[in-house]
Amino acid sequence: GMDLRLERVEQKVGASAHLYALDLSLVPRAVTVLLGATQAGKTTLMRVMAGLDAPSKGRVLADGKDVTGLPVRERNVAMVYQQFINYPSMTVAANIASPLRLRGGMSAAAIGERVAELAARLHIEPFLKRLPAELSGGQQQRVALARALAKKAPLMLLDEPLVNLDYKLREELRDELSQLFATGESTVIY
Repeated sequence: GMDLRLERVEQKVGASAHLYALDLSLVPRAVTVLLGATQAGKTTLMRVMAGLDAPSKGRVLADGKDVTGLPVRERNVAMVYQQFINYPSMTVAANIASPLRLRGGMSAAAIGERVAELAARLHIEPFLKRLPAELSGGQQQRVALARALAKKAPLMLLDEPLVNLDYKLREELRDELSQLFATGESTVIY
């Protein structure tokens, strides 16, 4: 898990403050839940944590290192949004495998095993050979979650990943995610 600390972080867009000066230390290898009304700044805060946006003021420290201006691709972060993003031209299996292939150092057999294990945990094994467009919204969201979990990033940001799912599936996945994160491999923000 990552030790992430925000020091006096502010975010202004034009004249309006999206985040007021804030200090925050996340508990490593635990799940931190951000609660707030719509427009309270939860997504803004997550985007700063991930490195998608640089804060107007303040510093972001990852494991004691200043990563304030460092772009997301140079940070070891996985993020899942409410509007899930999958690669449309790749099968479900290839989508889940993509972070493992990018990182390298894993045999094709080991990648296949990890993909199968995640697909089983998220109940998407029957769809591994299909394209995302052939799946329901809930199934596509589970593919996006599986891909993020495959990355095994020390920092995992989940921006309302269940908001577009139906009630029953949401409840089911909420329990499932709790179990997945109980292993304490990642520092998780939900």
